[in-house]
Amino acid sequence: MQANEQHYYSPEAYLELEEHAEFRSEYHNGQIFPMAGGTPNHNRIVVNLVSALDSAFADQPYDVFTSDLRLWIPRKRLYTYPDVMVVAGELALVEGRKDTITNPVAIVEVLSESTKNYDRGEKFEFYRTLFSFREYLLIDQTKIHVEHCTKTTDNTWLLAEYEDIETTLNFAAIPFQISLTSIYKKVAF
Repeated sequence: MQANEQHYYSPEAYLELEEHAEFRSEYHNGQIFPMAGGTPNHNRIVVNLVSALDSAFADQPYDVFTSDLRLWIPRKRLYTYPDVMVVAGELALVEGRKDTITNPVAIVEVLSESTKNYDRGEKFEFYRTLFSFREYLLIDQTKIHVEHCTKTTDNTWLLAEYEDIETTLNFAAIPFQISLTSIYKKVAF
């Protein structure tokens, strides 16, 4: 991630700029970072996952959101747009906003060359400061490889990795399972 300028922006100034921007940007502690564009593989993975989640939760108290909805992480002063978020129960919106939430239970990021280290490292650290957050899925778009992080009852995080296309991934924080075949449907390596 590279800062747009070495200029400090207040959260209010960032939100004002973002409302009129042609492209989305992430905000962290006073700096604004432009977000990279997606690829067909990235988009296919997000669509596959969101379609399956939305269908599974049609009559359940879960909402599924894509990167059009912003996430605020107050303890890290970060506004960001995860690829997929799942919220259990009611949305916790930032006061005065209809486009920014604070309570995902599960987050999915599709990895790209430019963001994979950030998504695995510092961004995951930031996400873990959210009380509601219990599950993190990192999906590689260049090969079959999924990293599945789950928070246990004693507040430790467990990592499982999957590379077999026949694997069925069972979520822990939400009542959902999906095969890697379904996640990677129509993805061209």
